[in-house]
Parts: sequence; C-alpha cells; structure tokens
Amino acid sequence: MAVLRSYVSGRWTSPADGRPVRDAVTGEEVARVSADGIDLAAALEYGRATGGPALRAMTFHQRAALVKAVGTMLREHRSELYGLSARTGATLGDAKFDVDGGIGVLLGYASKARRELPNDTFYTEGAVEPLSRGGQFTGQHVLTPLLGVAVQVNAFNFPVWGPLEKLAPALIAGVPALIKPATQTAYLTARLVELIVESGLLPDGSVQLVCGSAAGLLDHLTEQDLLGFTGSASTARQLRAHPNVVARAVRFNAEADSLNCSVLGPDAGPGSDEFGWYVRQVVTEMTVKAGQKCTAIRRALVPAACVDAVIEAVSAELAKVVTGSPADESVTMGALASLEQREEVRRGVKALQASCALAYGDPDRVEVTGADADRGAFLSPLLLRCDDNDRAEPHEIEAFGPVAVVLGYGSTQEAIALAARGRGSLAGSVVTGDPGFARDVVLGLAPWHGRLLVLDADDARESTGHGSPLPALVHGGPGRAGGGEEMGGLRGILHHMQRTAVQASPRMLSAVTGRWVTGAPKQADGPHPFTKPLSRLAVGDCVVAGPRTVTLADIEHFAEFTGDTFYAHMDEEAAAANPFFDGRVAHGYLVLSFAAGLFVQPDPGPVLANYGLDNLRFLTPVYPGDALTVTLTCKQISPRDGDYGEVRWDTVVTKQDGSVCAAYDVLTMVAKEWDG
Repeated sequence: MAVLRSYVSGRWTSPADGRPVRDAVTGEEVARVSADGIDLAAALEYGRATGGPALRAMTFHQRAALVKAVGTMLREHRSELYGLSARTGATLGDAKFDVDGGIGVLLGYASKARRELPNDTFYTEGAVEPLSRGGQFTGQHVLTPLLGVAVQVNAFNFPVWGPLEKLAPALIAGVPALIKPATQTAYLTARLVELIVESGLLPDGSVQLVCGSAAGLLDHLTEQDLLGFTGSASTARQLRAHPNVVARAVRFNAEADSLNCSVLGPDAGPGSDEFGWYVRQVVTEMTVKAGQKCTAIRRALVPAACVDAVIEAVSAELAKVVTGSPADESVTMGALASLEQREEVRRGVKALQASCALAYGDPDRVEVTGADADRGAFLSPLLLRCDDNDRAEPHEIEAFGPVAVVLGYGSTQEAIALAARGRGSLAGSVVTGDPGFARDVVLGLAPWHGRLLVLDADDARESTGHGSPLPALVHGGPGRAGGGEEMGGLRGILHHMQRTAVQASPRMLSAVTGRWVTGAPKQADGPHPFTKPLSRLAVGDCVVAGPRTVTLADIEHFAEFTGDTFYAHMDEEAAAANPFFDGRVAHGYLVLSFAAGLFVQPDPGPVLANYGLDNLRFLTPVYPGDALTVTLTCKQISPRDGDYGEVRWDTVVTKQDGSVCAAYDVLTMVAKEWDG
C-alpha cells in the first residue's frame, strides 16, 4: 500500500512506511501515513525564504488572480475529489459540502480582494489621523505581510474545505502556507495539494504539505510565523500553551469544537412553518457529514411545552434516514471517519446518558445499506432528551457524531442562560417569526457565539443553513470554541499582516504610502490632470478652479428642476429658525454640481467615467452670494489588469473666506494610455 507523500522544500518525499489509514466504509487500507525523515525546520525556512518573497512581490490583485486560478482549476477535478471523499464515509452531498465549499471560499476571497483591496503590496487602514494643531504631524495605520509561514493544523472532518479556507486569506495576504492534515483523511488533502502543485499556478514555496506526525514543528516557529488550528478544544489549549508559541508570541488562531445550540421560539408551535424548518434543520445538522461538523447542533433548546412534539417530529424524520455506503444512491448518511471515532462518539453518548434519556436510535446497533456494519464506522442517529436543565452533561460533553440533545426552556432568559452554559460556541440559530424574541435572544447569545442565524419566513428559502460558514463572515467563536476568527472577509486577510502605526509629516506619509495626504505637496502647474492617462498621472497632481458665485436664482432653479423644495432652501423665515442656518441655503447637491462644473475638463480624454463619491460631508452652509472654489487632487492611483485603472481624487470646496463647505473623494476610471 502506498505511503502518502509530503511536499516540502520544493520536492515530494516518500517515507519507507507509516501508520495505516482505512476506508471508513469498508475497513480496507487506503494508504499509510508518516512524516519520518522530513526536516520540518528546513521546510519552514524554505517557505520563508522562497515562497514569501515571491508572494510579497505581487499585489493583492495579482495574488487574488492566483487564488481564483487555483479555484477554477480545482473545479475541473471535483469528481475525483468526490470519489476520494466517499472513502472518508461522506455521501455525495457531504463531499460537495466539503469540496465545493472549499473551492467557493477560494473564489469568494479572490472576488472580495479585487473589489475591496488596492492593487498594491500593502494596505493602509482607516483615515489619516491629525496629531498636531498645525497639521504637519500625522499618523496612519499600514499593514504589511508577515515574513513567515502560515502553518495550518487541520481536522479530519473537512479535508478539502479546511485547508482551502485557511489557504485563501494567507495567499492573498502574501504569506505562504504549510498544511498539516489530520491523519485519518490525509489522503484526500494530499491529492488536493498534488493538484495544486501539479498545476504550476503558485510560486515555489507558496504551499507545502506534511502528512503524518508534526511532532517538533512548533519548536521551529518564529515571531513572523502564524499557527492556525481546527480540532478539539483540548488540543487547542495544548497548542496555545506550547512553550515556543508562548515565548515568541506566535500569532495563533483556533477553531475548536463547541456545543452549538438552536433555539425554537415560543411562537413557533407544532404545525407552523417555523416548527417545520426547525425540525428539518436539526435533522440536517445531525446527519450531514454524519454529524461530524464543528458547527452542528448539539443542543436543541425548545419551549418546555414543545419538547414532546419536537422529539416526535425529529424522530419521524430520522426514521427516514438511510445509513450506509455512499456508493448506494439510496443512502442519505454515511459513516464516521473511523472505527476509533465511532468508539469516541459512543463513549460521549454513554456519558450523556448520566442525565439524558435516549429518545431515538441505538448507539450499539444500526441498519446499514450497501456495506458491512461490522467493518464500516457506521452509527445510528441518536436523539436524547434531558429533563433536568441543571445537569452539566448536555452543556459540557460533545459526542462528535450524529447526536443531539433536546432541552426545554421556560422563558427567554432561561433559553439564553442554557445557551451560555456551552461556554462559547461557533454557531447558533434562532427559529422564530417574533422580532422581539429574535432581538432578545440574538443580543443575549452574541457574547457567547461567533455566528448566529435567525431563520424566519423571509430568509428560510434562501438561507444556507445553521452550519454553513461563509467566506465573507467570521468563522470562529469565543471561549470553548477557540477564541479565534477564521475568514470573515478582510479580517481573515489582515490576520496575516502586521499593523504598524506610522507617524510622520504629510509629505513623508504620502511618500511612504503612495497616497496623497492633506498637507503634502501638490502639483498644480502643467496640463489639467484629466488630460493625463494613468501612465503620466501622479499622486499630488492638482487643479484649482473657481470662484463661482451662488445666487438665489441658482437655488430656486435647482429646486424647481430637481423637485427638492425642502424649506431650508425655499423659506427664509423657516430657514433662519433652523439652529444650523442663518437663512436660505444652497442645496448640498447644488454645491457638488457647481464643483464638478468647475473642475471638469470637458473634452474627450483618458477619464472614462465617474463611478461614485466617498466620504462626502457638508461642513459649512452656502448662502446666496457665497463664491465657491474647488481643489481637486489626485489622491490614489490603482491600476487594474485591463486598459484602465481607478483614480481617487481628494475634493475640497471652499468659500471666499476659506471655510470648507464640502469635502469628499471623487472616484473615476482612467485609461492607462491615451493618444488624443
């Protein structure tokens, strides 16, 4: 039987022998796994010295393009990955959840990065902070990629999605990754990495793979490396407390198991749509991946009067579940990942039975379709009932399989208190049509949860469900759930970067960031900036235009033309009574229109389109007789892959006394070259 290869230091390495890994359905040996002979210190240094510089030389947009290319390539190999996934016990639906979900994270992150990050190698965060009265001492936060390797230690239950959801933000941030998969399903992750390496899409050193034990790996981490972990809360505590991780303050993120709950609202009684959605959601979370999900519902919190009805309805749905080989099309729930995992779940169920009664299923017996129940890691769905809410077991013991406990609550506050006894969860849900109940429960549960789904008639048909992490949202949770945040849109990328506060004069801050800062030098001589293509335009290029006097006739014409007859523009007495005005004032949008008329260069040129305004503020009223001057300064240039780029223009409109009446950013699309 083949021993899985690891990919480190730019080459594949094959140990002589290793620990056998077996098919979860048939018990047959799939592969052997060992990390013998791998120089882990050298692998980390290779990532730092080879992969890191190559990635950091690229812009966010270029890295995003690589991530998109990897995702697109993997889509062509989904069938192969589905096939291997079946050997982990996963049904086709389970495999798609894992494989398609992981690919979706790659594509989602690539799209988000190109929309929200600059086409640059670093990121400026937030506005420039004035630090002195004179304006010549300023500050801004700048984020740069860490110079190490993002080491990821993954769980067995999502061998594709797990590595990819950590890989996407790391690569876009400019940090190479070293993937350590869980041994039981390492053969699927190994094939995933093989496909990525064989594609040649990523620079050397961007991705490495260690199959087998990673003993000693953490000893070689440095202050610039990151450690990401998915797995049990007990293992997360051990990794967090590792002497080298502590001594070097290695950036650590954990996504651990948790006792997630779902709360049924008092309004959602039997026969209601909400009741039906709740029951189906509980059954889905129990049976997808055979309940081996860190986000699965472990505690079903329902009104005390509905306990019997919920148990009856969930049991009826569980009776329709067909357990067995994923190769059989009638099967709806596959096997656990291994026989060892099945025994671990059985021990958890036995511990739960100290305070809970079995309401459905038998932990020692299950009917199996298309497979041998003795050789495969099969287990019946198990629903338990706890009538003593003071007992600790339902809130402390997680049986990581198709297991859930139903508990009744008497009040909203009791439901919140029961949820909190899990001491931190990745995901929770509230199923209700009552906005007041939803508000109370969400705000009550929020301190203990990383993500909360509110399911009602409006979102039920579009919701991705209780246990579906999404790349734009945080995946993580407080307390027992690990205290970390994975993904979360830009948060996931910025986790891999160092935030540095830069204090400097506007001139120096502009030079460092490549973005014009108020108070930095401008270039107002020469041709109008709108006549310059991107190739000739420079940050600081400026035009000053005006003045133009605003008349009462202008205000009245604008009001008639637009229909905006708000009293402050039309009624002298009422406007004067307003605490902000001394009389009739010009419309804010009239001021903007006049400013555009002043700074625009009307002839055909490289400016292709105006696509919006940012950060608009009206600061001082404009009265009839005021004269407006506009200063337009090239603030930021962001080239795109095509024939154009984005230009952000700092725009300030002042009156004759120098007071600022409007300030905002104008956003334009500008051609890279222009022959006109």
